[in-house]
Amino acid sequence: MSLTVTTESQKALPADEKNQVAVNMVIRQDPFYITLDASALLAVSILLVLGMHFIDRPVLEFLIILVPVTLLVHNDYHNFLKLGPGGTPPTPSGYARLTWYRLFTLRDPFSAPPADPSQKPASGILSQLPYRPGPRPVVAGLAPQRQLNQHGSLESYNRLRAAIEALTTTTTTTHGSSSSGPKKFVTATSCLEKHGFALFARHPLNVCGNGEVCHIHSSDRSLHLNLHPDDIKEVLEKGWGQRHPMAWEGWVRSPLPRTFTMIYAPRDENDLKIVCSIIEAAIWYTIAEKVDVQPLWES
Repeated sequence: MSLTVTTESQKALPADEKNQVAVNMVIRQDPFYITLDASALLAVSILLVLGMHFIDRPVLEFLIILVPVTLLVHNDYHNFLKLGPGGTPPTPSGYARLTWYRLFTLRDPFSAPPADPSQKPASGILSQLPYRPGPRPVVAGLAPQRQLNQHGSLESYNRLRAAIEALTTTTTTTHGSSSSGPKKFVTATSCLEKHGFALFARHPLNVCGNGEVCHIHSSDRSLHLNLHPDDIKEVLEKGWGQRHPMAWEGWVRSPLPRTFTMIYAPRDENDLKIVCSIIEAAIWYTIAEKVDVQPLWES
């Protein structure tokens, strides 16, 4: 599950990001299966026959059920660890917490939440996005939630990160002018994921995670962000992402807002431009201002 090869482009990353890229590049979920050869099958058969004669029936039935359940939980826990670092501590208690939240996850992550007429901004800004070429990537996990395939390139990650970092020095409007006032954005480690590079708004209108606009996962290069329900609908319909499974509303309160959305990792130049436009929509939802985000080369 580790990748130790270091490329020249990785040297441009900070130490913490470089380590995450190296350790978590391979993300997988192993299926649960049991293989019995002839000797093992004979041993299991003998144990079952002896159990039927020397163990009380309720106890034997409990043991028969307990063994596969224990193996299933063990496999599921290790799959949780293989997703890499995220917002949930990689401990048995963290896993138990996620197991509880699984009972309430969204049944359809490809349906947008209804818009709230009283919420500002009143509408989204995305329209007529092109359809994302190819099938959707395979996605697994709650916290963390990660892509299992179609990981974006390191070049795209660096350029997207550079574009976000540029917002902290000069804020450019959609009309091409630059603002010279106080900085509207800062970058720091995500307060939702507890790992990864994130953009924060200093004066958010819709507050999520201390004003967090978006964060990028260095392991699979996907993103999490909040969007207006109108924009979520556009993103879902055109295949650029899916809602987070914990973005529900109900009597059990979710730690995430209903607008929390995963955006798939950009694979090429075209994807990168579309993802930048989706980040513009996330900024619009957070501060109700239109800001240009353009793919840049890391300096």
